[in-house]
Amino acid sequence: MIYLPIRLPVMRSCIGLITLLAIVLLTSPSLVRAQDATAPAAISGTVREIIAAAVVAEPADQKQIISNFKTNPSPEVVGWLDKWKEGVIFIHEAEDGTATAVLLDGSAAADGSFATVKLSDGSPMLAANGSPVRINPKEVDFADTNSGLRRAMKEVTDLAALADPDPAKRIRAIQDSSIGQKVEKLPSLEALKAMEKNPEALRALDVAISIIKLKSPTREERIKACNDLAKIKPLSARDIIKSVLTEAEAAKDRELIAAASNALAAIDSHISTINAFGTAFRGLSLGSVLLVVAIGLAITFGLMGIINMAHGELIAIGAYTTYVIQNLFVAGLNLSPFGKSLSIPGLNLESGANLYFIVALPASFLVAALVGLVLERSVIRFLYRRPLESLLATWGISLVLQQLMKFIFGANNVQVSSPSWLSGNWTVNDIVFGWNRVFVIGFAVLIIVVTWLVLNKTSLGLLIRAVMQNRNMAACMGIRTERVNMMTFAFGCGLAGLAGAFLSQIGNVGPFLGQTYIVDSFMTVVVGGVGNILGTVISALGIGMTDQALQQYLGNPVIGKILVLGAIILFLQWRPAGLFVTRSRSLD
Repeated sequence: MIYLPIRLPVMRSCIGLITLLAIVLLTSPSLVRAQDATAPAAISGTVREIIAAAVVAEPADQKQIISNFKTNPSPEVVGWLDKWKEGVIFIHEAEDGTATAVLLDGSAAADGSFATVKLSDGSPMLAANGSPVRINPKEVDFADTNSGLRRAMKEVTDLAALADPDPAKRIRAIQDSSIGQKVEKLPSLEALKAMEKNPEALRALDVAISIIKLKSPTREERIKACNDLAKIKPLSARDIIKSVLTEAEAAKDRELIAAASNALAAIDSHISTINAFGTAFRGLSLGSVLLVVAIGLAITFGLMGIINMAHGELIAIGAYTTYVIQNLFVAGLNLSPFGKSLSIPGLNLESGANLYFIVALPASFLVAALVGLVLERSVIRFLYRRPLESLLATWGISLVLQQLMKFIFGANNVQVSSPSWLSGNWTVNDIVFGWNRVFVIGFAVLIIVVTWLVLNKTSLGLLIRAVMQNRNMAACMGIRTERVNMMTFAFGCGLAGLAGAFLSQIGNVGPFLGQTYIVDSFMTVVVGGVGNILGTVISALGIGMTDQALQQYLGNPVIGKILVLGAIILFLQWRPAGLFVTRSRSLD
């Protein structure tokens, strides 16, 4: 027999709140309806017994029985009402005409029938001869509801949500309570406000109460509601205040017009502030993405002089590595490389969806660095100081890598799910900061710091700077320039792989992922100054902020990008070497 768990006790933190709601609901003349002589008497008993009696009651009486739960809208009541609406409660009629609310129990028999238990107490339902009652859900109608009954159920559910111990659910219920501007909801909301301690919930209550009071028949209350909303500046009230303003203008009520206009102006000013900070954040996050994408190119192109057109494919390799790691942590991966079926088992970790990204970051760096190492040893090392040949060769390599990724992972994009700690957002004064964007900004800063430390505070960085500034002199001093070239190119390619891991959290992953960013990467490096890390940082942030600002101002992302590209072309006409010029004896 299947046991249906029922939460009988109501949480202690909600007892006082529900009691106060009950007092308000019982004393509010707008909610209490006098029962006539034909109204059903109050039904006593447990929640299950009352719900069971309501299921088999006459349709005219069901609404009144359910409405009685407004005095105690416990989670148990909501649970049974949901089951009723979902159609899992059935009605069994005995031979004597007695109707009983029942639930299905156990598994289906060969004929599709189920054993039943009474809804009132969970005991087995037995026929007159003592045999178990079995019903086929496909042949028996479930307990039905009508529109009036569903409205009564919703009223009970809404009151229970207002007393929910979870602040997020409670705030959402408070916000929904203002829909329709029903004045009869004011007593319960004001009673809740008297006991609420959460600041966000209190703000939501103030907004909901003020929005509902805009429908008040009293002119003074409508004016006060407009003044209160002007102080709170809720975005949800803008359209409602506009309708109030229209009505006030039609009635030529100057005081209400002034109050509504003031509230509307305050909300519009708040929207402008939100847009300004939102644009700045989006520009900073876009600049961080460009920076993460371009920092590897600043090494291979800026320091080594290799025009690596396969940089975008190395980004895609890092993204696909993240995709593979994600699947290895959970259910596994099924691939069809070159038409051959390949199944890789997964670890099936319960926390795999949250832990995989921690492993994917170093893995994407190492895989992309390894691919870069192979490219440098096989092709790139023959093309130093030959920029045109390196451009053509790496462009051919990019085409080969694209086809390889298509053969292994398919031509369609694959989805990489973000860990839960990167999926949410942080809202400050209606400005939304996505955690994945915040993470990209923070990690971009970390990458820049690590790259600067490697180049300026380590022996490898000293060798890299020596070889890149004057390769012949470094060789004369005994430095193994070929090994330094190999490590430098692998390091730059590894940074491209890290960029792919980040980009997998922002959008889908496909063979052509890197092509979207390759032009922006070269623009960022050239504008900042070839070989200058600080210039790359400033260039990436400047391009990102300008792009988002133009998109916000013009309302057209295509025109914004065209203007940014035009500005870069004009800038390079003025300063061909970029913001910061790298000078050395070999370059002069």
